[in-house]
Amino acid sequence: MIKTIDARMVAKMFLGGAKNLESRKEWINELNVFPVPDGDTGTNMTLTITAAAGEVSSLTELNMETLAKCISSGSLRGARGNSGVILSQLLRGFTKGIKDHEELDVIDLANAMQKAVETAYKAVMKPKEGTILTVAKGAALKAAELAQTLEDVDEFCRLVIEEADAVLQKTPDMLPVLKEAGVVDSGGQGLVEVLKGAYDAFLGKEVDYSFEAPKKESAVRISAQTEAEIRFGYCTEFIIMLEKAYDEKTELEFKAFLESIGDSIVVVSDDDIVKVHVHTNDPGLAIQRALTYGSLSKMKIDNMRLEHEEKLIKDASRIAREEKEREETRAEEKQEPRKEMGFISVSIGEGVGEIFRGLGVDYLIEGGQTMNPSTEDMLEAIEKVNADNIFILPNNKNIILAANQASFLTSDKRVIVIPTKTVPQGITAMVNYIPDETPRENELRMQAEIKNVKTGQVTYAVRDTKIDDKEIHLGDIMGIGDDGILAVGRELGETTLRMMEALVDADSEIIGVYFGEEVSEKDAQALGDEIAEKYPDAEVEVHYGGQPIYYYVISVE
Repeated sequence: MIKTIDARMVAKMFLGGAKNLESRKEWINELNVFPVPDGDTGTNMTLTITAAAGEVSSLTELNMETLAKCISSGSLRGARGNSGVILSQLLRGFTKGIKDHEELDVIDLANAMQKAVETAYKAVMKPKEGTILTVAKGAALKAAELAQTLEDVDEFCRLVIEEADAVLQKTPDMLPVLKEAGVVDSGGQGLVEVLKGAYDAFLGKEVDYSFEAPKKESAVRISAQTEAEIRFGYCTEFIIMLEKAYDEKTELEFKAFLESIGDSIVVVSDDDIVKVHVHTNDPGLAIQRALTYGSLSKMKIDNMRLEHEEKLIKDASRIAREEKEREETRAEEKQEPRKEMGFISVSIGEGVGEIFRGLGVDYLIEGGQTMNPSTEDMLEAIEKVNADNIFILPNNKNIILAANQASFLTSDKRVIVIPTKTVPQGITAMVNYIPDETPRENELRMQAEIKNVKTGQVTYAVRDTKIDDKEIHLGDIMGIGDDGILAVGRELGETTLRMMEALVDADSEIIGVYFGEEVSEKDAQALGDEIAEKYPDAEVEVHYGGQPIYYYVISVE
């Protein structure tokens, strides 16, 4: 029986939890309710915890106090996305509960878990049950109950994890949107993976516990996909028009074959057709096998390595350009007196960035849907802006908590977070800023005005699912509004126009169309003309946004 654990074991368990989460991040990403190509819960939580794991790995003086400090500060500054910020707050609360102990027994662990839950709940303005918070709370309550009768840390940890997993399985009953999509909460799953990895480390499972210490990087980051090595180079998609018998046994054999030549496999049968998606180094093998079942249509093969290299070159150029701009800004700050107001905005594309610069934004943080910036990114931006009062526009609901956390960690400047959930809301906030008024007056005006903005975003589905009573299939075009999916179809223009029907009403006066990097100016202008013709009472403006993933971002005011 093991009654206590020391700082060395706690560090090992923390690194084990981080490693297990890292190994499962892509699977957790796929648990996101919306089948959009930017599912990022697993990535955000992993980047959050590994920021702290890097600091723990580099510790030279290991005791409970230094360990707690590394875990807390590393995760707080590295936090990304709502799930990452909540995880960082759980870790912050937990480390508060352990930092003054030399060794921990089950009572200490239970108290620290309760402190973790209290800290995380306080950090979220409107806590929602059926999420990572609920899983953490269930585990903490079970820990408190067990600590009254158990002394064995092994049995304590095992039973706490069992309870956490049991609560996780109930999350679909707490959030109807999870049940409809057929998934558990992705943040809760991430937390369970951390706990399981920590327990494996406690049991002595052989794992590479090494993490690199965090490096200072530019606030501009490439997407998670471009950071990873591409094992299979060709994204291959097609539809089989069945001409031969295709039963469950045949489908299992076909999937097994695809697994032998690639990954990221999706095979969906629907009456007389089969939709296929696979990443492979030899698309011809997949095609040859498919032809044994019938004829093929809608074939699409993309060289992901070439796209990866092009993106790296593009990102490197952007990083160099923005680093030069930062150097010029630092030189100007040395010469210019500190001003009263400053502005930071999260941007999702070159065109959107130019719009924000034109409206007076001092500092842009590249990020948004494809890569949520961290609290550290926010803090670096705040440091660079030479102003007493700094407005931050997150422009994404998944970045607001990280911005608030950066505000909490800043002491020498007043940081005002305007809770913009979309780029159009951010643009509206800047348009309504009045230089002659006080920071508080501007804050109230901006917050009021962004409520008048409706946003629609058009992208594609990465898997089959059902949500908002809509059947969605791999490759479908989706028009997503502020509160859910508004339109689903196969054609980009048609789906976008149907989405507009749900956004535009008799009071709508201005429609802004921001087209992404995959849309030509000609096609965007043609869509703008169609919208103007359909809604003659509204003024329609078409702008180059340059955003990835989303073909169009549309604002209606």
